[in-house]
Amino acid sequence: MDFITPKEAATLWGISVRRVQVLCQEGKVEGVTKFANTWAIPKDTTKPKDGRYKDNKVKEWH
Repeated sequence: MDFITPKEAATLWGISVRRVQVLCQEGKVEGVTKFANTWAIPKDTTKPKDGRYKDNKVKEWH
């Protein structure tokens, strides 16, 4: 299995390296493992959905 670094994942997913690290730490990236002080992310893993926002919550202005 091939792995990528958080920096490579950040480039692929269009988010910051720190955000990738947080997603790994929270267990939201499938198949991630930690070697020493860096995360190893499976190359075929997709970007997890951003759980900070709810899709069904839309504000209506009156």
